Amino acid sequence: MNFFPHKIQKELGIFKFVGPNVTLFQCFSSFIKTLRFPFFTPNPTFVKKDQVNYLRAAVTTMSQPHFLLVTFPAQGHINPTLQFAKHLIRIGVRVTFITCISARRRMSKVPTAQGLTFLPFSDGYDDGFQPGDDIDHYLSEFRRRGKEAISEFITSSENEGKPVTCIVYTLFIHWASEVARKHHIPTALLWIQPATVFDIYYFYFNGYETTFKAQADETNPQRSIKLPGLPLLATRDLPSFLTALNVYRWALSLIQEKMDVLADESNPKILVNTFDALEHEALNAIENFNMVGIGPLIPFSFLNSNDSLDNSLRTDLFQSDSKDYLQWLDSKPKSAVVYVSFGSIAVLTKQQVEEIARALISSRRPFLWVVRNRKDGGYEEKEEDKLTCREELEQFGMVVPWCSQVEVLFHPSLGCFVTHCGWNSTLESMVAGVPVVAFPQWTDQRTNAKLIEDVWGNGVRVSANEEGIVERDEIVRCLDLVMGDDEKGMEVKKNVEKWKGLATGAAMEGGSMDMNLKAFVDDIAEGCRK
Repeated sequence: MNFFPHKIQKELGIFKFVGPNVTLFQCFSSFIKTLRFPFFTPNPTFVKKDQVNYLRAAVTTMSQPHFLLVTFPAQGHINPTLQFAKHLIRIGVRVTFITCISARRRMSKVPTAQGLTFLPFSDGYDDGFQPGDDIDHYLSEFRRRGKEAISEFITSSENEGKPVTCIVYTLFIHWASEVARKHHIPTALLWIQPATVFDIYYFYFNGYETTFKAQADETNPQRSIKLPGLPLLATRDLPSFLTALNVYRWALSLIQEKMDVLADESNPKILVNTFDALEHEALNAIENFNMVGIGPLIPFSFLNSNDSLDNSLRTDLFQSDSKDYLQWLDSKPKSAVVYVSFGSIAVLTKQQVEEIARALISSRRPFLWVVRNRKDGGYEEKEEDKLTCREELEQFGMVVPWCSQVEVLFHPSLGCFVTHCGWNSTLESMVAGVPVVAFPQWTDQRTNAKLIEDVWGNGVRVSANEEGIVERDEIVRCLDLVMGDDEKGMEVKKNVEKWKGLATGAAMEGGSMDMNLKAFVDDIAEGCRK
């Protein structure tokens, strides 16, 4: 039985394919060849009933798995889910990626890789959610129409002989598990924030809510709380949804619903965009949940130029018509440029933008600053919103409406990243080996900033004044710290190199991402056989 690459064993009536870096499902094509095996009698008249049943079971077991990925239509949700899809495809999984029409339209430049199908559905907001729209109505329609689209797709896939074998969904899409139960399909949550943040939410809804509320005093941001398996957290380190000033009650309500759904499952599968070495304690902080690190989910074509699949699965919901900034970066010395970006959602106040601009002028370092067009967020550009020092500012650097962030971070001229600490940006800077000035705005970013400064040590965090504004002198101080050659700067750079190596190793063949993801796919396969 050694006439094709994989070793084959007949054990308990089931074939097992054993080979390096091979999941059970990757061997389907090889399995077809086993139909020539002598113990399958060529004359159907003499085929025993148990042989027929065995063949049917084996074919069902070894058929290509089909995962349905369901994500919220936001840049920070779509990007890691696409990267997750890429890794599934690599190990032989067929992937269908479902999201709403508005997001798919903005992903129009993303080619369809072999093994990946996009399935857009109408959520009733085909031009996207706009400022002034009713958030409750939007979420209700997104849920109702999304459930219908998923259910219809599951039924049609079953009829076409390509049944969905697992549904993986992201934050705010917990209702996908209701559809999965109806169709008897296993599910997994793809948690796109750090494991530490998941733990914080879990403990909040499981015995610690009173403790949180007693500590959540924004007037005293240094008050702290201790949770199992986590570092000491001050009020300013908590996700903004848990603070007294939170205005996004709908978000906290959805997170609570998600925790309730997981609590009702006997063995919930939680896949986290992190890696074992980065958050070992956080991944193991909750006894009755099995949290598995399958990150960092970022494009690795920058580490492996031959990765054609990686290059085909990269997207930005905001497009830049020009890449002049790359030529500009090429003209700068190594590790000299300050890159400033606050992601795809946060909108800074006019006063804060002015302070950042004045800080960049004062630092006299070359910089690349992403300032999104307000119209991309549905806001009208007003004359008073424009920078008062734009002309002076552009003497030192370049201001662009958007850019390919990973390309920028991996450019040798990059010396520092001033970031809102979105989790994707945090992981990208870690893999690229770029020191960070943490400038958090909301949601998980406050916790991420805490981890960056106090736990991982790969950057420093800005401090705001009593009005919540980070002043120019504070920004300059942080830039000098991470880009300087004094003791603090050298310590940050040492930690940056440490985490770059560990993050890269986690994503390589045989690393924690590789091993954990294959184990997850095999676990789904095992469940389908029962």
